[in-house]
Amino acid sequence: MTTAVLGAGLSGLSAGYYLLRRFGKPLTIYEASPRVGGWIRTEGHKDRGFLFEGGPRTIRPKGVAGANTLELIEELELPIHPIPSSHVAAKNRMLYAKGQVCMLPNSPKGLIRTVPPFTKPLYRALLHDLFTGSTLAKNEDESIYSFTKRRFGKEIADYAISPMICGICAGDAHEISVRFLMETLFENEQKYGGVLKGAFYARFKDKVDENKTGLFAKGEPQLFKQATKEKWAMYGVEDGLEQLPRAMRKYLGEHDVNVQLSSKCSNLTFSSDGARISLRDAEVPVRHVISALPAHQLASVVRAQHPSLAAQLLEIPYVDVVVVNIQYNSDQLLKHNGFGLLVPPVEKLPILGVIFDSCCFDMAGNTILTVMMGGRWFDQWFGNQPSQKKLRDIAHQHVRQILQIKEEPMFSRVHILHKCIPQYTVGHKRRVENIRKYIKDYKLPLSLCGAAYDGVGINDVILSARRQVEELPSPSEP
Repeated sequence: MTTAVLGAGLSGLSAGYYLLRRFGKPLTIYEASPRVGGWIRTEGHKDRGFLFEGGPRTIRPKGVAGANTLELIEELELPIHPIPSSHVAAKNRMLYAKGQVCMLPNSPKGLIRTVPPFTKPLYRALLHDLFTGSTLAKNEDESIYSFTKRRFGKEIADYAISPMICGICAGDAHEISVRFLMETLFENEQKYGGVLKGAFYARFKDKVDENKTGLFAKGEPQLFKQATKEKWAMYGVEDGLEQLPRAMRKYLGEHDVNVQLSSKCSNLTFSSDGARISLRDAEVPVRHVISALPAHQLASVVRAQHPSLAAQLLEIPYVDVVVVNIQYNSDQLLKHNGFGLLVPPVEKLPILGVIFDSCCFDMAGNTILTVMMGGRWFDQWFGNQPSQKKLRDIAHQHVRQILQIKEEPMFSRVHILHKCIPQYTVGHKRRVENIRKYIKDYKLPLSLCGAAYDGVGINDVILSARRQVEELPSPSEP
């Protein structure tokens, strides 16, 4: 019996990759849908020189997680497009607030001037943090909104952090856990009495060098060294981000990993000698299961045997997001170039933000925009089962209004992504610890990886898979 993986999104494919690398044995990945990649979906229009991304489009090459992804890309020999920190898409981030597009400060000078939508210079918020004492958080966690308001004031919470949370997980900063998304900031503030004080003291603490003790014992990946030297802010994959999961599937197939599509797991049971996966037309015995399924899907397949585990998994909420890709025939339509803009929830508009794809990558004379809508506010704005036409019209109307584009789009595509992003609500870290503790206490041959447990970004879900594989006992261990 071997290990099996449930789910062929990026985390499931990564689990397969790291299992193969560590144990060198054939294995099977079961995927319910007819394709790999999960929410990563690229629609290419090569004949017209542009592409649409239905999910993420760029990856950040920062930290251990960023280095880990670059190591994977290096091993897959995947061609990429770096975006250096000097690039307009890296420098310029905007908000739409108080009826205007506002450029966020991108240099120290921006801290001493008053820039819209803020009503006072941003250095005042830093002073507020320096001279405000620490408050011990109840239950060792609080919302990002509460934390930011306490440390930097309401304006920063409303117009800087809240839209940023919309961009990260389409969530409400009043509900999202600071301990999960910004753990180091939060713990340093709790320990040292302020965010800036914590950052100062943390610089003098002993740092663990991952090169010697962890993931990169043989040295940092060459691509990561190049990214650091050339100051990449982010990068994309040639011909779109879906090339990454496709390349992973190809690599796995070449190394005797069987990716079974349209193979939905309907039930998962455990015994002392392994697990049984129920598929439509088969019962498959395996030694161990790595689940890369969304928490709510895993809950439905373990519920019969482990209702308590299912209940804990269902405590992780998910939101629906609308993605509308829009193409115009001219590349002279944007008054401001940059990565895009976010809309603070206090503006009470149905859109979360707009990404300027054609500022990030060459789109052959087209303007390509991606509008994101809904998230935590999907039901409030769109109700039950909105039509694609209604959603397209709302996106077009707000692009016209916000970006003052009078030209009509030539082409657009609407995606409604149901339950696509987990919400890291207050207490999430403990929730995940309790789920993994249940699995350990009951000695279930089950590992969990993916966005629900270890972070929403591409780097996070790949590293999540790697960490879970590395925690498995080797064949010689009991």
